[in-house]
Amino acid sequence: MAIARKTLISLTDTPYYHCVSRCVRKAFLCGDVYEHRREWVESRLLKLAKIYCIDIAAYAVMSNHYHVVLYVDVAEQKSLSFDEVICRWYKLCKGNALADRYRRGESMTKGEYDKLLECVEEWRERLGSISWFMRMMNEFIAREANQEDKCTGRFWEGRFKCQALLDEKALAACMAYVDLNPVRAKMAKVPERSAFTSIKKRAYKARMVEKPNYVRHQAKGLLPLVGNPRLDMPKGLPFHLTDYLDLVDVTGRAIRSDKRGYIDASELPMLQRLGLTEEQWFTLCKGFEGNTSRFAGSVERIKTITAHFHIKRIHQRQHNQRLFG
Repeated sequence: MAIARKTLISLTDTPYYHCVSRCVRKAFLCGDVYEHRREWVESRLLKLAKIYCIDIAAYAVMSNHYHVVLYVDVAEQKSLSFDEVICRWYKLCKGNALADRYRRGESMTKGEYDKLLECVEEWRERLGSISWFMRMMNEFIAREANQEDKCTGRFWEGRFKCQALLDEKALAACMAYVDLNPVRAKMAKVPERSAFTSIKKRAYKARMVEKPNYVRHQAKGLLPLVGNPRLDMPKGLPFHLTDYLDLVDVTGRAIRSDKRGYIDASELPMLQRLGLTEEQWFTLCKGFEGNTSRFAGSVERIKTITAHFHIKRIHQRQHNQRLFG
């Protein structure tokens, strides 16, 4: 049964969400002779992130689907000026006649201006909406693909899948799961060489800088990694770049079918801080979607968000307890 997106997204509980869109019938509409469409998806994601008040934490574009971990920046959304909202919206859509007149500097009556104010506030809300972000994302790719194939009909399987990432454990596991998708699918031997992924962009930037610092090692277009949580913490992911890259590398080697060896927990400093065991971590990274439900995180965090939506039954409660503690 379909679930309304408003029962999945609660920005008071978490700004992080994992979204997945799959091609119709899971066909390889972005693979083989259509490999160039993976670049379309990547370029579109990064372009929309510049327009929306939504940042990209991780992404992986596969041959028949794509993953993206999004961060909704509510503070930026609220701080946008009247003119900034209009400017951003016009990069996405045509706007309306009232906004056209305002941009040309024409005089307007009070009633017309009040009506424009209503429109601008609606556009402001949409600029922070994951549903609108994914709509603008998927509609564009579908139109381009149908035009190329000279056909009509559905390109995507339906509505995108969305998971709320309620704590650092869920965020780190989901990002690693997304970044390792090409490795798990045997499309790349190592994460940093996997095309159309966020991990490739982050690894390339880190390799180009001899002594990475907060500003210089950040990959353009992605939510920065700013280190462990602290009082004066800037906007960004609560991990160090080196910790995250090491964690993805070790995880990628550990979940390969031909490598079943034991890896000491001391080699995974970020796991110790997150309070996850190796068994919990590798279970999550082998199949984050299949091992989690609508809300990913500790049972305590899930209780909080389900209470907001008046949901009485917590799906897979014991399973989440085993995975997140």
